[in-house]
This record gives sequence, C-alpha cells and structure tokens, in this order.
Amino acid sequence: MQAISADSLSLKQKRALVFGGNAVAYAGTMTGLYSLWYKNYDLGPFHFFNDNRDWLQMDKVGHAYSCYYEGVVGIKMMKYAGYSDKTAAFVGGSYGFLIQTTVEIFDGFSQEWGASTGDVIANFAGSSIAIGQHLAWHEQRIWMKYSYYPSPYAEIRPNALGSNFPESLLKDYNAQTYWLSTNIRSFIPDSKFPAWLNIAVGYGADGMLGGDDNIYTDSDGIVNDYSNIARTRQFYLSPDIDFTRIPTNSKALKIGFTLLNCLKFPLPALEYNTSGDLDFHWFH
Repeated sequence: MQAISADSLSLKQKRALVFGGNAVAYAGTMTGLYSLWYKNYDLGPFHFFNDNRDWLQMDKVGHAYSCYYEGVVGIKMMKYAGYSDKTAAFVGGSYGFLIQTTVEIFDGFSQEWGASTGDVIANFAGSSIAIGQHLAWHEQRIWMKYSYYPSPYAEIRPNALGSNFPESLLKDYNAQTYWLSTNIRSFIPDSKFPAWLNIAVGYGADGMLGGDDNIYTDSDGIVNDYSNIARTRQFYLSPDIDFTRIPTNSKALKIGFTLLNCLKFPLPALEYNTSGDLDFHWFH
C-alpha cells in the first residue's frame, strides 16, 4: 500500500489532523502532568494563592517560556492547516495560554498550591511574545530558550525540587536558566554575521530550597534551616544558535530544528549575580 504524504492531504484533512492531534496531545499532557505533579496532594475548593515572591520569580519566567514555545508550535501548525497569518498568530499563538490555564485550574483545586494571578500574567506575556513577533515580522526573531544543569539542592529537598531527572527538569529552579535569544542578521540584514548566529541574555537563580526562604518543615515535622545559603539572581550573556536559520530542504529537519530551538546551545557565557560576582563559563 502506498503511503500518504502530508503534502497530498486536502486542506480539510490537514485541519482535521491538526485539531485532532492537538486534542489527543492536550489530553495526554494534562494526564501526565497530573500524575507527575498533583496526584499525591489533596484536593479542595478552588482558591487563589499569591506566590509572586517565590523562587525569585523563576517559576514565572518558566510559565512565560512554556506559553511562548507552545504558541510558536501552534502558529506553525495553524499555518500548515492553511490559515492566514493573523488567524494563525491569534489562534495558534494562544495554545500555550490554553494549556497553562488548565495548569492554573489544577493549582487552584490543589490544597498544596492555589491559582496564581502572577502565573496568568506570565502565561499571557509568553503567548504575546509569540503572537506579537508573528504579526510584526511573520517570524520569530527573538526566541525564548531553556537550559538545565543539575544543582546540588535537589538531593537536599527532593520532594520539592525533584527526586529524579524528569521531576528536576520541571521543579528544580536552581538548575534552570531561561534566555531571550536574538537573531543578529534579522535586525541587521546587511551585516556579515552568519544567519544562524544569535546573542542571548539569560536569567537564573541559585541557592533556593524553598519558595520564599530556605526554612521549611519536612514530612517528619522536622524544621530544616538552610538560611545560611545565599539566594542569588544570575544574569548571563552568551552567543547562541538559531537552528531554524540553518539552510535545509528537508521538512523533517525543519521540524526538528524548530523543536531543538527551544534549548539554548551550550556555549561560553558571562555571568553576573546579585552576590556581586562576575564569572566566565566556558560552557553554560
């Protein structure tokens, strides 16, 4: 039997594929997230919780990042389904906001957390970055990116920061850095910079064992005081690679490059932190 290629599908079939695939992915993602994060905590009436001071706002940047990248992928899917730039931007770019609003509903019913207005604002900001760039330039010139390197703090408090690698990817804000990666040639078209070269500014934090401070009570009722560990903000400057601007005629590679572009490529970086240190890293 001859395989059916994506190019041979009608517009109606493409739209059915996009919306049907999104429905399945959405259901699977929410089920997996609930199992990983929420199932071990009691549920209660929906409520709000002000966590805007927590984790040195790393969680807020993480919300913006998730909504941004989900919006970028959503825009590309809507363009594949034949929608106009404006429709693709607003509908596809809002995918992340829809997904993360569901997460806020989970939070709102969990007695451990609560729905956060700060999270909603961060979600809106991330989606707006994706939507705004597509409306202005029909492309993403400034990408939000993510990088991760294990921190020692997850071993101290695994319940909050992750007891294994998948959990720590989500929970350990000490191990995460978020970036705004700007393509140079897109803003200076006559320059001799390579088309794929970006310059990135990053934000991270370190020394966090709790949301607002480093004093917490564990499951055995023991108070743990790590207030001697300084909680610091970290700011980075580093070159980067925009994989979507590497020339290729392969559609599979184009999709792969878009997915890979959510990650900051490890390259030398200059770091300044609020402890007053200025450090150089060969790779970050």
